[in-house]
Amino acid sequence: MSELSKAKSEEPNIIKWAFKFAASAGIAGILCCVAPAILFMFGLMGGIYAISFADFFYNEDGSVGIGSWILRIIAVVIGTYGIYAYRNKQNQCDIDPTRKKKNLILVSVTTLLLGLGIFLTLEKWSSWYFDKYVVPAQQQEYLEKEAGDKS
Repeated sequence: MSELSKAKSEEPNIIKWAFKFAASAGIAGILCCVAPAILFMFGLMGGIYAISFADFFYNEDGSVGIGSWILRIIAVVIGTYGIYAYRNKQNQCDIDPTRKKKNLILVSVTTLLLGLGIFLTLEKWSSWYFDKYVVPAQQQEYLEKEAGDKS
């Protein structure tokens, strides 16, 4: 059996597959807050710009805006694609149809739970980080700007 046909007939690892797509979906869904927090953390973005970047995705009252919904839809598409791709990859293998169905349910539930967990964890972390570091930096930048405008 050649390496190519052997690789095609191997069953994909459920946990690795689910984690790969769940992590991608979770990060894509909360990219609006994680990206400016990380850029601020490394000094590549100031507090004012980090908050204005994140505000682009939310409404004035702090509720979820259209940009944030677009990112969440992209996250769902990534997770759904991962499940679909797993199903196609698994269908290339010679395994019991009952086992295929069980594996598909398992990868679907694992992807959903891991993706949601990663999303909620990053959302909580970014909220804390913004409150603890970015907002004080933004306020300091505004004070410095006002002091510079007065002189």
